Amino acid sequence: MKIFLFALSTAVMYCGGLQAAEFTDVADVISSTPIHERVSQPYLDCWTETTTVPPKGASLGGEVLGGVTGALIGSQIGDGTGKKIATVVGAIAGVKVADRSANSKLTQTQQVEHCREVKASDDVITGYKVIYRYKDQDITTVLPYSPSEKIRIGIRVIEDVR
Repeated sequence: MKIFLFALSTAVMYCGGLQAAEFTDVADVISSTPIHERVSQPYLDCWTETTTVPPKGASLGGEVLGGVTGALIGSQIGDGTGKKIATVVGAIAGVKVADRSANSKLTQTQQVEHCREVKASDDVITGYKVIYRYKDQDITTVLPYSPSEKIRIGIRVIEDVR
């Protein structure tokens, strides 16, 4: 008998040292309850709008030309002080007409993208609280999946009780 134990211990040491023995067995599942966790999942909500781009104004050369033309036309009206007033009014009107004419040609539309961050959360199942019965004892554990009616359990010898 002593030779057998010596041979067995030598074989165990030769195969990788002393290790705790492991066994498997089957246990009945009593209950399995999902474990929920609220997880924050912000996302970007984006949309595109068509907007009108305001004109930047007429060119200075266009306004000057409009003012000169208006002044020439206004100077043809009236005599004396009336002629001077008509020239000034014609110059102002010419500048305004040139500005409006240029602005109507410069008006454009463009696509503008807007985004905003929406804070959302979702309930996620992070595991299952499982109660199983083994050798007339109810044992609670957490598993990453929902087990069927029976589960395979591992039994490991940790140390010898003396």
